[in-house]
Amino acid sequence: MIGSDRVPGEEALLDALKGVIDPELKDNIVDLGMVRSATSQSGGHVDIEVALTIASCPLRGQIRDDIESRLGALPGVTSVEVRTGTMNAAEKKALMERARTKAQEDRAVTVDFPATTRVIAIASGKGGVGKSSVTVNLAVAMARLGHVVGLIDADIGGFSVPRMLGMSGKLRGDETRKMLPMEMPVGEGLLKVVSMGFLADEDEAVMWRGLILNRALQQFLEDVRWGDLQYLLIDMPPGTSDVQMGLARMIPRAEVLVVTTPPVAAQKVAGRSADMFRRAHVRVAGVVENMTAFECEHGEVYALFGEGGGDRLASEIGVPVVGRIPLHPEMVASADTGAPVAYGDDGPLADAFTQLAKRVCEEIAPVVDTASCTARLIENVERALAETETA
Repeated sequence: MIGSDRVPGEEALLDALKGVIDPELKDNIVDLGMVRSATSQSGGHVDIEVALTIASCPLRGQIRDDIESRLGALPGVTSVEVRTGTMNAAEKKALMERARTKAQEDRAVTVDFPATTRVIAIASGKGGVGKSSVTVNLAVAMARLGHVVGLIDADIGGFSVPRMLGMSGKLRGDETRKMLPMEMPVGEGLLKVVSMGFLADEDEAVMWRGLILNRALQQFLEDVRWGDLQYLLIDMPPGTSDVQMGLARMIPRAEVLVVTTPPVAAQKVAGRSADMFRRAHVRVAGVVENMTAFECEHGEVYALFGEGGGDRLASEIGVPVVGRIPLHPEMVASADTGAPVAYGDDGPLADAFTQLAKRVCEEIAPVVDTASCTARLIENVERALAETETA
């Protein structure tokens, strides 16, 4: 039975599926025409048929997991079955037209990093949850895995990334007047960093209004010679205001990791942040719970800030908890001295960030070969837009 009081009908299912974003085309799978059918039964079972561009699409698992998470969070849904097929020629043509139209609408900034770069915003609803610490250490851990990782400190007035990384100096420009990011080799990888801290003194207050803050983020995206990147992490300011909404407009293919701490108050505010990005059709990829618990040297575990905030938030918004970072005094000391804990090879914090980086790179946002399904469509869309602009 479809549309009963207890089981969501087709309209509700499709509305929820608009929160599932194709990781490469950065549009929801409903508007892309990828959802062929969405039905529910009286027992709460939901059946979804999705058409992919090719049968061997490497993103199949990620899209399926997102669908199951989103629909599984709906009231009355007890199980979700996702069947995948391959698009026919007419469906592929319609998808290409939709992708090109959206690319034209969203073409707000021009960046020089590849279309396959995974752009991940690290966000939170409120300050004080350790979002910048998570961003910096995640970037270091990803670079240690051998990736080239860009890092934008988008908290313009509250910049802290340079100190946390132990980096100093001023940004320089190249012959085309593009800013050159500060670089730091990390293991076999490389960090490329841009922050207001490389333009202003650390003790100098930056008193800018929302529109100017938005413009600063645009410059960090558009006026920087980023070059080849596998990942670009963006340390967002807290809240749901101009900068957050600007990111959704400027980089529609961005994804979001939401950082929270265990208390209910922090979880609820973080939930509003996730809701804002979802309303802008930006994929919320997962939750990171920071300051999870403190384990003393005798093995006793103390949940000083409570328990369950990450799990509650993840269940509420239908995404996985991708990492849990324990509460530990080394985190504070490492930030003050510019020696991220993720540089280390052992210890609870280093282990937690290594596992978080591996999960992000392998499961949540893997870099896909340009010969893959929708990655090739991105190149075709970009080429078509470039030809249109030069015609």
